[in-house]
Amino acid sequence: MQYHFNDIEAKWQKYWAENQTFKASNSSDKPKYYVLDMFPYPSGAGLHVGHPLGYIASDIYARYKRHKGFNVLHPQGYDSFGLPAEQYAIQTGQHPAITTETNIKTYRRQLDQIGFSFDWSREVRTSSPEYYKWTQWIFIQLFESYYCFNDNKAKDIKELIYVFKLNGNCPKESGLNVACDDNIEIFSADDWNGFSSEKQQEILLQYRLTYLAETEVNWCPALGTVLANDEIVNGVSERGGHPVIRKKMTQWSMRISAYAERLLQGLETIDWTESLKESQRNWIGKSVGASVTFNVKMTSEMLKQVQHDETQSPSELVSESHPLKIEVFTTRPDTIFGVSFMTLAPEHELVSQITTPQQKAEVEAYILATSKRSERDRMADVKTISGAFTGAYAEHPFSKKPIPIWIGDYVLAGYGTGAVMAVPCGDQRDYDFAKHFNIPIPNIFEGVDISEEAYASKDNVKIANSDFLDGMNYKKASKRAIFELEQLGQGEGKTNFRLRDAVFSRQRYWGEPFPVYYVNGMPQMIDKQHLPITLPEVEKYLPTETGEPPLGRADIWAWDTTTNTVVSNDKINNTTIHPLELNTMPGWAGSSWYFFRYMEEKANRGEYFASKDALNYWENVDLYIGGSEHATGHLLYSRFWVKFLKDREFVGVEEPFKKLINQGMILGTSAFVYREDGTNTYLSKGLINDKKVAPIHVKVQYVNASDELDIEGLKNDGEFGEDFKDAEFILEDGVYKVGREVEKMSKSKYNVVNPDNICEQYGADSLRLYEMFLGPLEQAKPWNTAGITGVHGFLKKLWKLYIGENGVNVNDAEPTKDNLKTLHKTIKKVEEDIENFSFNTSVSTFMIAVNELTAQKCTSKEVLQPLLVLLSPYAPHITEELYSQLGNEGSIATVAFPKFDASHLVESSKNYPISFNGKMRFTLELPMDMSKDDIEKTVMAHEKTIAQLDGRTPKKVIIVPGKIVNIVG
Repeated sequence: MQYHFNDIEAKWQKYWAENQTFKASNSSDKPKYYVLDMFPYPSGAGLHVGHPLGYIASDIYARYKRHKGFNVLHPQGYDSFGLPAEQYAIQTGQHPAITTETNIKTYRRQLDQIGFSFDWSREVRTSSPEYYKWTQWIFIQLFESYYCFNDNKAKDIKELIYVFKLNGNCPKESGLNVACDDNIEIFSADDWNGFSSEKQQEILLQYRLTYLAETEVNWCPALGTVLANDEIVNGVSERGGHPVIRKKMTQWSMRISAYAERLLQGLETIDWTESLKESQRNWIGKSVGASVTFNVKMTSEMLKQVQHDETQSPSELVSESHPLKIEVFTTRPDTIFGVSFMTLAPEHELVSQITTPQQKAEVEAYILATSKRSERDRMADVKTISGAFTGAYAEHPFSKKPIPIWIGDYVLAGYGTGAVMAVPCGDQRDYDFAKHFNIPIPNIFEGVDISEEAYASKDNVKIANSDFLDGMNYKKASKRAIFELEQLGQGEGKTNFRLRDAVFSRQRYWGEPFPVYYVNGMPQMIDKQHLPITLPEVEKYLPTETGEPPLGRADIWAWDTTTNTVVSNDKINNTTIHPLELNTMPGWAGSSWYFFRYMEEKANRGEYFASKDALNYWENVDLYIGGSEHATGHLLYSRFWVKFLKDREFVGVEEPFKKLINQGMILGTSAFVYREDGTNTYLSKGLINDKKVAPIHVKVQYVNASDELDIEGLKNDGEFGEDFKDAEFILEDGVYKVGREVEKMSKSKYNVVNPDNICEQYGADSLRLYEMFLGPLEQAKPWNTAGITGVHGFLKKLWKLYIGENGVNVNDAEPTKDNLKTLHKTIKKVEEDIENFSFNTSVSTFMIAVNELTAQKCTSKEVLQPLLVLLSPYAPHITEELYSQLGNEGSIATVAFPKFDASHLVESSKNYPISFNGKMRFTLELPMDMSKDDIEKTVMAHEKTIAQLDGRTPKKVIIVPGKIVNIVG
């Protein structure tokens, strides 16, 4: 019988599907274990061989846990909202739902053919209305909640309204300590009760956990949408490489900042890599220091400009005695006397009010230039020094000296207060800025030379030239500075976080609609019983000509509060029928809670996002595998949502993922041809020498294992053949040699290897084993298709160990000691490797075991059947078939994992090297428990010893039990 892997794999994939072999139960006596992959976005290109790496690893672990007696939940689904489908819709007019459905079918086929043990009965799709009904519901719960720092949890907004009715919002009278916007207006209970409904709603938006606010956003005109920081690379959109600018827009935001401390502390309770935790710690960015207020020195021009500002309320009116104020946060209040200038973010709201007429042109030009750079780009660029002087000055709180106010793009409007007190002697970026613009650099550190660089250390230095702080160290000076600032009413001690509230609006079509309509400009939530609010039909998927999001093109997109239905826009009367929200939710909305949805069986999903019984049984994800690129996006947002849901008692856990592993990347080996500059001639790699050439990617399918290019194949390529049709290829030794480079596997680099081809040629089990064999799971490693022949050869050898020309080779023969030794050392190593996620070394162990058992001519079922169970998580198809061939019924998937017996690894005898004067002459097998005296007697009586001594009497006999025998003399 031959190893017909294609037939075997198709047979068992069909069996698993028909018998629902991997269906999990929500009411099992077994201990539970929840294994989850970060679900994929179903792109049009389908999977390449780099994508399944993490899925294979999680599948091995899920299968292993089933063998160990666990009730395993290992589901899969699709993060199916996304920009690519929308961009395709813009180009072709095809509805994104159609594109997405087609892509999902391709993904499902590819995932099934690799043999994953997914419970497909629990599949989720974030773009399904049945799913996003509950995403909308969670949004409503966030809207109806506020964060109380006294109880350190989110609470129902009704409780806050009750406090406002009784006591207003003054912290002293109300006892409130809550998360809210900056610069909240203080009101009494009488004020609140006298406010109009619209005014009350406006105030509540300043406290809600999701709220409308004008914020600085990353706007991509080409994509027509706002982008998150993690969707921007090198100042352009990750999708398509389009320019991104900063602009102010009214957006929905999530008050994730309220959870900063809990997000930070929660990292100590979960089993994640330290590097991933550090990424989140840095993103959250906790700093302890002081808030300091600087008064702006008011000029007559400023007073005129500010006093004509109609947006100011009477309580905010500015005068010389009530100047504009700049608030900064500093971790070094001890250095306050070292301030020689201030820097505002170019977007800071005060810039337009304080800039003098003489500096206006320069400042406005600088603001325009800055708007074209993303925040991430500005933060990363530490080499470029730029800025503009506003012409205005602030007053030092202690010395009362004037401090020039500049703007600079290294200060971000959304981080802290958008302003810094610059201490050039103690901060290198301030130092470089001061040097560049010839600003004074006063030295406030005793005995420190700052002629070449700033002195940033807090340790072993005393403060000087600082009035009442002179002679103090960092701690004492900081404490005293804060005390004196509080006495002046110009500062206080404060803990600050870098984490900012997350923009939650996107100006695109293919996303979750908000369950929101507007009455007199105020957002109103649609009741749960009327959800989901589904996406309307639109003529085109672009923003409108007036700049509204694509939903602005919908004809039927208004909410009738009488019938509680979506109706035609021409019926809007602003009394019973109102306009609906035109933005949609971001990509991370659906992925922030999907792991709970898998817990619920499909029959109950209409009633709950997940039932209490399901949530209590599965709790959270035991093992989560995915890419580290999600550290400050999905992984942070999902932790935030889970903490919120826990606060409101919708779930019982504080963290979504107990253990998280980031798989490395499988890299592609790209191929390049070299076009000589100014010509249509391509030089073989060895002919380049000193000639100027441009390397150009070509599809790796036209390159063989010897790096030789199939020129005709390239010229006839349906996609790019025209580019090379008239090209001349200069050969070396009759062939064209391409250049090679290991890069990220990507369609744009034409180095993608399709798993369909690998499965067809070598089988899914070969693909699974090879991806694990490439190297440690967490590391990046290059793909080389030629290397897969080794693991494919191993599977053929495995097959021959069980199946001969005349059928099954396995019988009930008693295993030998060597058979049992091989089996049990394999059990021990494989179990250790799986528990440590060292899958690559397991594959080597399997190869060694099969080689040893083949050499031992092992036919014992007592050894060979347990070996199949060990190998089953890695190569499930061949092991299912061989298990069946051994006469077993059903699937191998839940057979108990073999138990390790250490006694089989204890050696009962030792093959001693027998040496004469240090030279080994022969070996002799003796029992391990033989005494030294008995060893000596046995060796000396042996005929070979007698022959070697030839009648001589040795001077001594050296015996090291279990190691050597050496006869001297």
